[in-house]
Amino acid sequence: MRFLPRSFSCILFLASFCTTGVSRAQEMLYPLSVAASDKGTVYVADRKLPGIWSVEKGKTKSFFTGSKVFRTPLNAVRCVTVDSQGRVIAGDSSTREVYRFEKEGEKPTPLTNGGIGIPMDVVVTKNGDLLVSDLELHQIWKVPAVGGEPTLFAKVSAPRGLALDQAENLWVVSGTADQLLKVSPDGKVTVVVKGRPFNFPHDVVVLDDGTAIVSDGYEKALWKVTTDGKTEKWVSGDPFKNPVGITLQGENVLVSDPHAKTVFSVDPEKKISDLLKPAK
Repeated sequence: MRFLPRSFSCILFLASFCTTGVSRAQEMLYPLSVAASDKGTVYVADRKLPGIWSVEKGKTKSFFTGSKVFRTPLNAVRCVTVDSQGRVIAGDSSTREVYRFEKEGEKPTPLTNGGIGIPMDVVVTKNGDLLVSDLELHQIWKVPAVGGEPTLFAKVSAPRGLALDQAENLWVVSGTADQLLKVSPDGKVTVVVKGRPFNFPHDVVVLDDGTAIVSDGYEKALWKVTTDGKTEKWVSGDPFKNPVGITLQGENVLVSDPHAKTVFSVDPEKKISDLLKPAK
């Protein structure tokens, strides 16, 4: 048996390690939130990257990779969205902040001077203001489009996912007694779904006809909520493992699943595809 020289063996080991590292660098680790731009690019907040991925035609690359050091931007990213100008906005609990990115890879701009507790989700109103759910302080904040001190929009216990409907009503997933709420543009809170029909709801989107879709990680399901507040499971089971963040891309619902380490796309006929493995 012939043995390779130790130095050559080390080179092969390092080459193998580097190749594996490059490969793993393009794999999602814990995708919590997903957003879609009008141009077709999908952005994914990855808690363990930590940072944001961009996905185009099934190809994934880092849009912004943060540091593993606590209290640095996007060290504990939890949510992502896109404004009307195509700029990426992300919430981060390690710095208690919401950031806006002007360009890919560049250092983001903090918008609130650390004025948020745990930003679970963020949406953008028609005039550009941000609405942010704060799990720590149990309220919804309004942040000016240009940034600045957050102001109280509504008091909501344990708020998580957010969505705006066509009338600019804010839909809120709550972790308390009533799990789906609606907040009018003037801040009045009403109950959409009474009680706790969901097991562990995370996020919500609202379709054009007023129907809502709610993600439920423990049930491995997406629920449909009719305009009169009735709930039924819409899609459940495999390939979902823990559906968390959801958003709309045209008529499809995109679903970030941290346990499956991918993003799924569900069409109106309930056909599920893996966004990272486009059909050939």
